[in-house]
Amino acid sequence: MKGIFITMEGPDGAGKSTQIGMLREFLAQKGYEVLLTRDPGGNVVSEAIREVILNKTFTNMGYMTELLLYASARAQLVEENIKPALESGKAVIADRFVDSSAVYQGIGRGLGIDTVLKVNEFALQGIMPDLTFLLDLDAEAGIARKKNQTELDRMENETMEFHRSVVAGYRKLAELAPDRIIKIDAALPKETIHDIIVSYVAKSLV
Repeated sequence: MKGIFITMEGPDGAGKSTQIGMLREFLAQKGYEVLLTRDPGGNVVSEAIREVILNKTFTNMGYMTELLLYASARAQLVEENIKPALESGKAVIADRFVDSSAVYQGIGRGLGIDTVLKVNEFALQGIMPDLTFLLDLDAEAGIARKKNQTELDRMENETMEFHRSVVAGYRKLAELAPDRIIKIDAALPKETIHDIIVSYVAKSLV
């Protein structure tokens, strides 16, 4: 069985966790051993870096520092978790990956998508998702959902203008890579979103 790498992207509050759980069950039923992970995070080193990135007291963190920290956590995630899992034929589902950096740091922070991709070139080791599902949701709705769920971290506490630029950035990425990134209206019922996702995944498993 060939490994498959799927990522779930979208602005904060778009409902990625719900869809990841439902997709995991679908792939397990198809006979896959499934690795769930998140970016940044997924192992001891990357989780430690995540704590630094999202610490809301670090308000003076430079944009390039932020980008490099994300890339460092991603490099460890690829090396320790994603690459071995794919090589052993597992299905990997990641809550965010390099597309998030392209949007949050490349567009939101104004560093540029090309800069993000160059910085991440070594971290990725040539590994990119087979499919990426973008749960599309307006910034205001997304942050309202997050405020009802939990205390906001450093990135979630950014200005509404920043979050709007993130949403616009995701939509731009979907236009640039339509064969890989499938944009889905996150306001749809969760069962409808799941049906759309599995329709694409099923074709990739053939």
